[in-house]
Amino acid sequence: MADLPPLNWLRAFEASARNLSFTGAARDLNMTQSAVSQQIKSLEAFLGRPLFHRRTRALELTQTGISYLPVVRDAFRTLAHGTRALTRKEGDVLQVQSNLSFAIHWLAPRLIDFRRKHPEVQINIETELWEPREMAEGADVEIRFSLRPSDRVHAELLLTDHYYPVCAPGYPVTLDTLAAQPLYDCSNMMGTWAVWAEEQGLQWPDPPVTYATTYSVPLSVAMTGGGMALGHDAIAQGPIKAGHLIAPFAHRAEMQEAYYLILSPRAQEMSAAEAFTSWLRAEIAQQKAARTSP
Repeated sequence: MADLPPLNWLRAFEASARNLSFTGAARDLNMTQSAVSQQIKSLEAFLGRPLFHRRTRALELTQTGISYLPVVRDAFRTLAHGTRALTRKEGDVLQVQSNLSFAIHWLAPRLIDFRRKHPEVQINIETELWEPREMAEGADVEIRFSLRPSDRVHAELLLTDHYYPVCAPGYPVTLDTLAAQPLYDCSNMMGTWAVWAEEQGLQWPDPPVTYATTYSVPLSVAMTGGGMALGHDAIAQGPIKAGHLIAPFAHRAEMQEAYYLILSPRAQEMSAAEAFTSWLRAEIAQQKAARTSP
C-alpha cells in the first residue's frame, strides 16, 4: 500500500522511541545502529517531518513523534492480537485482560487456587494501564476498572470498592501530620487525596502529590516506608493481610470507579471462559462476604 511505510521502518521507530536511543533499538532488533538510523531517516522522509531531535547523549521525540508513537503501537498491538486470534485453536489458551494493579495484587495471589480447581484451563494474562473504550482487542475475558463502560459492550458489575490511605507498619503519621507526608496516588482517578480529606473533615492545604499511571507504584512506595498512598480493598487488602501495609485511619471513601466483567462473543461459548468467570465471581462474592461479616 503506497500510503503506508514499510513495517520494518515502523519497528525501528517504535524501538528507538522506547529506548530513546538508536543503539538501544539496534540491540532490541538485532540490527546495526547505522541500519536503524537509516530506517528512521527513510521514515521521516516518507512522512515529510522529523520524528526525533538528535541530542548529544540521547534522542528526544518531536511533537510529530509524540503524536505518531501511540498510533504505531496500537497498530502493532492490533496485529499481534489479530494474528494470535487467527492462529490459536478453539478451546486453546484463554486470553484474560486486566488492569496492571488488579492483576498483580488481586489476581496473581489467587491463581494457585484457580489452577488447583481447574488444572485443565490454560490462561494468558495481559495488562493495560488504561481501559479501552470497547472490548479489548484479542481478549476473551476482560476485567475492567473504570467508570461505567460504554453501552456498546455488555459489562457485568463485579465489585464496587472503597479507598483510603495506606502506609508501612510503624510509619509515623497522624491525621494532623498527614498533609506533610510524601503523598502518592494513581493519576486520573475520581477519588483523590483532597476528596478523602474533605470527607474525613480535614482542613486540607492541597499539598503536592506524586502521581503514577498504575496503583502498583504508590503501593510499592508505601510498602518501603517512602510515604503514604491511596489504595482500595481489591488491591490493598492482600498487602495489608500479609503485614506489608496498614490502613492507619478508619474512614473509607466510596469509589466512583468499579470493576466490571466483559466477555467477548467467542468467550460466551468457551468452557474455559465459563470456568474462569465462575471462579472469579465466587472469589469476588467471598471477598464481599468477608467485608460484611462481623
